Amino acid sequence: MAIIHHTTLKPTKLELLTDWLPTRPWYRGGPDAPVLTKSGGFRLDDPAGEVGIEFMVATDTSTPEPTAYLVPLTYRGAPLAGAEHALVGTLEHGVLGRRWAYDGCHDPVLAAELLKLIDGRAQAQAQSIDNTPDHEVALSYAGAPFTLDGFTPAPADDEHGTRLPAPHGTVLQVHRVLTPVPEHPPLPPEGALGHVARGWQAPGGTRLSALFVTVRTA
Repeated sequence: MAIIHHTTLKPTKLELLTDWLPTRPWYRGGPDAPVLTKSGGFRLDDPAGEVGIEFMVATDTSTPEPTAYLVPLTYRGAPLAGAEHALVGTLEHGVLGRRWAYDGCHDPVLAAELLKLIDGRAQAQAQSIDNTPDHEVALSYAGAPFTLDGFTPAPADDEHGTRLPAPHGTVLQVHRVLTPVPEHPPLPPEGALGHVARGWQAPGGTRLSALFVTVRTA
């Protein structure tokens, strides 16, 4: 299980995201820099214990209507070869030293563990507590276990989010802008093979739920 160190980060994750989010095609903010708060999320464990995996919800409160973004991140102790385009930034960790933070949709470790989460072979973990499953993460999947041999993530961003082609002729739609739904837990969309959903805390303390990932045929 991953060990969560409660220590200093320079810059902080939110400071890294303040510069990075406006460069994304799915960003909904205005010309001013976003004002971000951490609103929730969950973690996955890297079986090799080398890569930190976090699905963070960051809410931008700079606009009249706050916008919640889903930001999958990986944290590595050395650069990921060939992933310079996916680098969010570097930070100094009070215990682990320099860490390279990546857009996790481009990281093969995160992509593999997300697929295992969807088909029931991995357990979502609490974002800030060691060795604690996150039972708020709701899942469904109607297909066979994903075959990961030779799988290399090749995500594509557009104004709707991130499309991540997956094995067996499927595609993961990562919903970068979270839209609250009335059901809790959220129901999978019509025609979807599966989904990942969770709640997060909006400014003011309201608890909201949304689809994080939808699985469809390509």
